[in-house]
Amino acid sequence: MQASHKGKLGITLVSHWMSHWMVPFSNAKSDRHAALRALDFMYGWFMDPLTFGRYPLSMQSLVGDRLPKFSKEESDMVKGSFDFLILNYYTGNYAEHVMNANNNINPSYTTDAQAKQTTDRKGVPIGLKILSGSPWLHVYPQGIKSLLHYTKRKYNNPIIYITENGISEKNDPTLSLKEAFKGLEDHLLPYPSLSSPKSYQGYFLLDNFEWNAGYTVRFGINFVDYKDGLLRRYPKSSALWFKHFLRKT
Repeated sequence: MQASHKGKLGITLVSHWMSHWMVPFSNAKSDRHAALRALDFMYGWFMDPLTFGRYPLSMQSLVGDRLPKFSKEESDMVKGSFDFLILNYYTGNYAEHVMNANNNINPSYTTDAQAKQTTDRKGVPIGLKILSGSPWLHVYPQGIKSLLHYTKRKYNNPIIYITENGISEKNDPTLSLKEAFKGLEDHLLPYPSLSSPKSYQGYFLLDNFEWNAGYTVRFGINFVDYKDGLLRRYPKSSALWFKHFLRKT
């Protein structure tokens, strides 16, 4: 592709179905392993073949013969077949080790990882839900730093763009443009502690049509004015903060 079109090819991935980072439920070794397995069974499911030409070892071990095998030709074709990685991140989950007693009776990809995921630990949620317009979204900004460092360390420091991140808020048509320009600084604060900034090439967040929620919730560091007929875009305070941060790095 690069030779003929001078283009680059990337892929968008999430660390779990709602773009989560996995936090061990406790300091027990079994829970730490469960958190890594939970990442393997979604994120690693795609990143390991793209980086190493095989599925994660934990998947191979727990799924067994139900997991397809790569031929050498397939492995060589998929390994290193991307130029950059696009990541989406929103929140975090706790992962707790559980034995799957029914694995031999009714095996399923939903239980193969032997990792129970929850959003609270002993009644305490993993992050605040204030300001969020999405019921599943707990504010856990430190997770994106963990996810980026994990990706850099495990997957050979790929070029990364971020296209989804932060918190959502309910669309309020009564707000003035000035009132609507509050941003996501609390979600961006982990960025200054990231190393190797050259690996992180872009951060693109914009209001969108959010699945079955439509235009009732908003995301991103840019505000889209739905009322003016032109869908003009305005930077929020978080966009200005991020611009300042980039200039410092």
